[in-house]
Amino acid sequence: MAIDERAAARAVLDAVGGPENVVSAAHCATRLRLVLKDDSRADRAAAEAVPGVKGVFAAQGQLQIIFGTGIVDRVTEAFLEAAHLGHESKKDVKAAAAGKQNILLRAIKTIGDVFVPIIPAIVASGLLMGLLEGLGRAVPSLADSGFFTLLNLFSNAAFTFLPILIAVSAAKAFGGNPYLGAVIGMIMIHPNLVNAWSAAEAAVPQIPVWFGLYSVPAVGYQGHVIPVVLAVFFMSRLERFLHKIVPAMIDLFVTPLTSVLVTGYVTLSVIGPVFARLETWVLGGVEWLITIPFGIGAFLMGGLYALTVVTGVHHMYNVIEAGMLSSVGLNTWMPIASAANVAQGAAALAVALRAKRKKTKAMALPASLSAFLGITEPAIFGVNIRYLRPFAAGAVGGACGALVSSLFGVGATAYGVTGVFGFLITTEYAFGYLISLVTAAVVGFAVSWLLGFREEPDGETMA
Repeated sequence: MAIDERAAARAVLDAVGGPENVVSAAHCATRLRLVLKDDSRADRAAAEAVPGVKGVFAAQGQLQIIFGTGIVDRVTEAFLEAAHLGHESKKDVKAAAAGKQNILLRAIKTIGDVFVPIIPAIVASGLLMGLLEGLGRAVPSLADSGFFTLLNLFSNAAFTFLPILIAVSAAKAFGGNPYLGAVIGMIMIHPNLVNAWSAAEAAVPQIPVWFGLYSVPAVGYQGHVIPVVLAVFFMSRLERFLHKIVPAMIDLFVTPLTSVLVTGYVTLSVIGPVFARLETWVLGGVEWLITIPFGIGAFLMGGLYALTVVTGVHHMYNVIEAGMLSSVGLNTWMPIASAANVAQGAAALAVALRAKRKKTKAMALPASLSAFLGITEPAIFGVNIRYLRPFAAGAVGGACGALVSSLFGVGATAYGVTGVFGFLITTEYAFGYLISLVTAAVVGFAVSWLLGFREEPDGETMA
């Protein structure tokens, strides 16, 4: 059903306290993101009642109003005009919201700021890698062709040089020079260091550091992400400090030189050796968790995943996924997230089919389809959280689907893609991935249908 975007924008503006209560506004794929001066002045119930609104929730210091793809662009344009605001990027709005968050949420937001921007590169390489694996099995003779070799080079480029991609993105997130960040990433995988993927630590040469008081292995940091992020964080803080104290006349020469020299030394002598080991332990712990016999760990994580989406901390999984891809080339976390997302979509579908009110049906059905394609906010925030029981049903379905994916050993060649489109990056495990999604959807739908929900005549809902 078409809506009047201008009327919807004005109604939302009234519901959040008028123009004088709005600090900034922008939108993402599905949501109008607002930073308000006084959150208590916002009437969420009134905002949810606006035609076209699929849900309202507060996260990451922002009031986020779900309209859906396409519509949100036009509503945002009308909102900016009605509120007398200029165009701002999502980054500007996030920056305005950051000051309202505690240190833990700011840290999690920063992780997202580092890893989310490189998703297109990871997806491009992962999709191509998945397609090549499928073609290689379907037509084995292709694997010996020059064209296949060329495409294979394209497919692994992002993973080969992943530390550089992460370094550039981290420098932008931490306020450093992205090109200096790139240099730090290059240092960490320089060909003069032994490639970490082919090194046996006992056989590699040692680098004497700090006047020979101790030595570190001359091994690169292929397969690691956390040391790169921390190294660039150090570089960015150092660079910003130097800009403040170095005279302007020599700043152009002194600051870059000192930043690279000091950061490179500290990285190879301290940050790299220490945090590479810690990252190995963390990844080992996560892999142990999701491979606990009988899929118990995967079951638990599949059930809890949607809750982390609600709290806004799910971007921290990007670190785990990038680490898995970089170290072993297989992301076994993605199928768990995908099962959880599909289950929430199936739970919303049950709501759509059982609902008596046209507005509920009109909101739940497209939200469900969106979740099957990997965009879950409309289903989670617009439908399932409102009624609670469908959300719990989705968690049960996600747990069961994740259990199946663990038993089948499903893995992906990228991250950032879930749901139906996830088949493109799970070609080698397509059957197991299919069974896990079907399990998640059937269980999520069935439990949601059996639990039901109460829909009041006046539109108010109760769990």
